[in-house]
Amino acid sequence: MSDKLKNKVVVITGASSGIGRAAAELVADECAVFSAVKEIEERFGRIDILVNNAGMGISGAVEDTSAEDAHAIFEVNFFGAFNMIRAAVPLMRRGGGGTIINVSSAAAELSIPFQSFYSATKAALSSLGEALRNEVRPFNIKVTAVLPGDVKTDFTSSRRKNARSSPAYGGRVARSVAVMERDEANGMPPKVIARRILSLALRKNPPVAAAGGAKYAVFLFLRKILPKRLVSYIIGKLYG
Repeated sequence: MSDKLKNKVVVITGASSGIGRAAAELVADECAVFSAVKEIEERFGRIDILVNNAGMGISGAVEDTSAEDAHAIFEVNFFGAFNMIRAAVPLMRRGGGGTIINVSSAAAELSIPFQSFYSATKAALSSLGEALRNEVRPFNIKVTAVLPGDVKTDFTSSRRKNARSSPAYGGRVARSVAVMERDEANGMPPKVIARRILSLALRKNPPVAAAGGAKYAVFLFLRKILPKRLVSYIIGKLYG
C-alpha cells in the first residue's frame, strides 16, 4: 500500500463470487449499508475513500430479460452504490472531505448488445457520479469513476444468463456471450484496475472519469470523435 494511504480509512464494496458476492448483494440493502457505515463511524470516526466496486452481470436479449433480473442488477450495480454514497457523504462531510471512486465500465460508454442491462446500470452510475461531483465539491469531497474494459476475474463465471431465449435471435445471443467471455478470459489482470483506482485515490484533483487500461482509453477516445452511427455499427459487428 502507498505510504500516502497509511492511516486512511478506505471502504471497498463488492466481489463477484462466493462470500464476496453475497456481501455485494447485501450492499444493495439500505439498512445493511447504513448499519455498516455506522459501525465504521463508531470504530474509525470517518471514511476517507469509498470505492464502489460491487457489481453483477446478466446477459440476454432485452425482451427475454425478466423484470426480476432487471431489478436485481440495478439493485446491486446502481442502488448499492447509491446507498453507500448516501451513507458515506455525511460522514465525509463531517470529516472535512474524502474521495468517492465509482467502478463503472467501458460498457457504460459503449453499450453492448445482449448485455444491455449491465451497460445501462454502469451508464446510470457514471451519470450519478458526474452530478454528485459538483454537488459535494464545496465539502472537499471528490468524485471520480474508473471505466475498466475486459478484466480476467470471476465476474465471467458469475454472470447470470437468461434461462430463456427467443427463437427470433437464433444463435446470436450465445455467440455474443461467447465473444464477451473470450475477451474477459484474455483480459487484463485485476491489478491493472487496482493500480488505476489507487492512482485516482491519490490524485488531488481526479478526473471525472478515467479509462481502465490503455487500449480502452483509445476505444473511448474514438467513441467520442467517431459518428455514433459508425460506433454502433462496429459494436454490432463485434457483439450483435
